[in-house]
This record gives sequence, C-alpha cells and structure tokens, in this order.
Amino acid sequence: MNDIEAIRNVQRRWFRATMSGDLSMLDSLMTADVVFLSPGRPPFGRKEFFKSFQAMKDQVTMECEGEFIEIKIDGDLAVATGLIQITVTPRFGGEPTSLTGNTLTVFNRQPDGRWLLSRDANLVAPN
Repeated sequence: MNDIEAIRNVQRRWFRATMSGDLSMLDSLMTADVVFLSPGRPPFGRKEFFKSFQAMKDQVTMECEGEFIEIKIDGDLAVATGLIQITVTPRFGGEPTSLTGNTLTVFNRQPDGRWLLSRDANLVAPN
C-alpha cells in the first residue's frame, strides 16, 4: 500500500471507529501528542478528546462519510484537506442533525511505517 492509500485508510478506519464507538481503534490511529481544533472551543488533546467522545457516544449515534481532497507528503509529515459529512442522531429521541465541513489533518509517519493523526482541524457546522 502506498502512503496516500495508507492515509486514506486511516480516515476510513477513523470513520468506522467513530460510528461504532470503538475507543481503542481511535486510540490506535492518533499520536500521543495529538491536538484537535474545532469551532467554539480552545485546542484540546487526547485526554479531552476521549472524555468528550465517551460522553457523546452514550447520547448519540453518528454516521460519517467524507474524503480527503488533497494529500501532500513531505518526508514523515503529511497534510490532508478534506470534506466530511456527519449525521448525529440522539439515542433517546429527537431529530438528527446534519453537519458538513472542511478538515485540515496532519499525519506523522511512525518508525514502523504507520501514519497517525497528529493534528486535526474540523470545521463542521450544521447544514
């Protein structure tokens, strides 16, 4: 598998893990020093991500789809831009919310050759 396909595979695995609530899979796809950026909140790391995700997965289900539009690789660093769509459905009644937006994701190649997410700016907003 070439590097571009390996990075696209990380995105596909991330979506599957998000939809199934698989925290261990998500954990395996990010670096220890990961930083997330999202509208309306300060940058946050791994610990806050898992705390938020755990609380959210008990309240909603999510359907995710999207694709990286561009992936640039320079040595062990890759930057990807993309567009994602997420549908969030409350588990205990209520209307689904549709979100769409651009992403800017940075990946680092690990010594074993795996690409892991290290920075992610997710700019999704309600449609």
